[in-house]
Amino acid sequence: MKKIILIFSLLTIALIWKTSLDLRSPPNSLSITNSSIKKVQVLDRYATPLTITYQNDWNIHYYVPLHDIPELLPKLFLLAEDKRFFQHGGSDWIARFYAMWQNIQALRVVRGASTISEQTVRILYPRKRTFWSHWLEGIEATRLEKRVSKADILEFYLNQVPYASQRRGVLQAARYYFDRDLDTLSLKEMMALAVLIRAPSRLDLHKGVIKIEAPIARLAKLALKANVITQIDYEAILKTPLQIRASHLPIQAAHFVNYVSQTNQALEKTSGRLHTTLDGNIQQKVQTILDQRVQDLKHKKVNNGAVLVVDNKTRQILAWVNAGKFSSNQIDAVTTPRQPGSTLKPFLYALALKNSWTAASLIDDSPLAQAVGTGLHSFRNYSRHHYGPIRMRDALGNSLNIPAIRAIKSLGVANFLQTLHRLGFTSLTAHYDYYGEGLALGNGAVTLLELVQAYTSLANQGNFSALKVLANARSSKTRHIFSPEITSIIADILSDSDARRLEFGVSALLRLPVQTAVKTGTSNDYRDAWAVGFNSNYTVGVWLGNLDQQPMLQVSGSSGSALVLRAVFNELNRYNKTRALYLSPKLVQMQICRKTGELATGNCPSRMEWFIPGTEPATVIENKPIKKIYLTQPSPGLQIAMDPRIPDENEAFALRLSNTDLQAKKIEWLMDGKVIATSSAKQRQLLWNLEL
Repeated sequence: MKKIILIFSLLTIALIWKTSLDLRSPPNSLSITNSSIKKVQVLDRYATPLTITYQNDWNIHYYVPLHDIPELLPKLFLLAEDKRFFQHGGSDWIARFYAMWQNIQALRVVRGASTISEQTVRILYPRKRTFWSHWLEGIEATRLEKRVSKADILEFYLNQVPYASQRRGVLQAARYYFDRDLDTLSLKEMMALAVLIRAPSRLDLHKGVIKIEAPIARLAKLALKANVITQIDYEAILKTPLQIRASHLPIQAAHFVNYVSQTNQALEKTSGRLHTTLDGNIQQKVQTILDQRVQDLKHKKVNNGAVLVVDNKTRQILAWVNAGKFSSNQIDAVTTPRQPGSTLKPFLYALALKNSWTAASLIDDSPLAQAVGTGLHSFRNYSRHHYGPIRMRDALGNSLNIPAIRAIKSLGVANFLQTLHRLGFTSLTAHYDYYGEGLALGNGAVTLLELVQAYTSLANQGNFSALKVLANARSSKTRHIFSPEITSIIADILSDSDARRLEFGVSALLRLPVQTAVKTGTSNDYRDAWAVGFNSNYTVGVWLGNLDQQPMLQVSGSSGSALVLRAVFNELNRYNKTRALYLSPKLVQMQICRKTGELATGNCPSRMEWFIPGTEPATVIENKPIKKIYLTQPSPGLQIAMDPRIPDENEAFALRLSNTDLQAKKIEWLMDGKVIATSSAKQRQLLWNLEL
């Protein structure tokens, strides 16, 4: 006995000496400072996580106040770890001396007696686990409780206690093991969280649940004895197996998060969290719509898709969705440049309106070919049909290619490219000569993000401003591109089902219940199918195709992407007040002749048309096709090769005149100064037999 007293005295003296060297001052509060943040968590606009990180020293992103933790959970932790928590002053010396006596008798550590306050000290000040560090924690815990309340200590402990795989706190653990929030945990799952902290690696539930059954049973027996649970609860705990579920993010938005991280180097940190503009509810609904559409079109060799949704008023991005093959890796279809097809035409005709054209201006839709080097390229409409002189409203509504080429010829490729740059199309980096007049048909690759951003300008009366991804971001500088009168006319055309009847018929797919301006586009060989639209509240862009550049099987913007666009707008409009598109009160409405674009008379079908003040017709529309006779085919310097597979006497080349009204009875065709044929004024084409 004397030996034991001597040993204890020596240990006490050594402890006092060691303590004087290693004691640390307790904190005045247990709040977590931003200095401990290593990685920011990205949230949607309603604080729903878009990312999860476990690289920080503390649990910052899943901190739950004590009053929000289910009442039973702290009780189970106190039963398992510290029954006298509310009675002792930081260290349970009775339990500590009893444990020490047992360890001395066994000549090894067979029992610990750390209180929750001491474990909190251990979390605050990690030390190598030794006999001395255990006693130091007891002293520091006593000092801690003199500065901090029991409730604060318990709250901190429940939020920072370590589990397996770098998880900290009960909420992280609940989601890691059960993919559940605290208020949905079963009684047995709560007990598992209380037991796991004793040996989180050895008892890791993802490695198996057999080892933890016995400790849970012992805790359940203690809880029954303490009247924390009922007999029925106790029996259910013993009979019910634990169900382990892999955790997952509630909202899938990896590409959006990557974009936010890459474009915002100085991220605004608020307690380690970054609030974005994304609406998780809309994101999930749009994801479901797009996933289903891509799946439905797999037999058409459609493997990928993307959708972007923007709030017109705030310019905030609400949904950023990718779907299909490769969509989970680093290829983001929203920011990948693709050929936009006809979706750039509204900006071309807006530029035309800016140059005093009108929606009633006539544009020649007759066959058109032009030189490409020493060759000849023939332009054609999607339907391969030509309509002759056609009003600009119908040219845009039906997305006719030849009128668009003639429009860009008149306006200038350089002028159009400059306008696109002002609208935010930064992907168009080449010289305007590189694109040529094909820019009107979308031969320059742009991103879905750029396209939707530009359409948002049409929805905002011609004012351009960059889209936002951060909830508290300041608005960027606004650029005035088009007048409200111009964008009103463009929106009116794009929402006019009558204007698209020639090519799209009376199909209701592009005619939405709420007035919506819609434009579709399809690139060469069906590699890209687009649909972009805006109503009074939102702008939506849809792309379908293949990220490996493979063509689809005749999937166009109107047949493939338009259905997604319609479904997305149906969801957006479901719970929101809608109204008609903005129409400038300065516009003048007049009755015009459908065929001529002139003021209506009793001899032609008519319709109402909108005009910018000063451009309305008096008797004749100024922007008629120029009455100049010229050869559209052949072009200057054209080189023609004869086909050896065709007999020479059967080979012919079409000589074509411009589609201009001629005050003549006949046309003489000359070759090298000699008349080779004569035709009537109505016959604008001559098949000339080729000669070597």
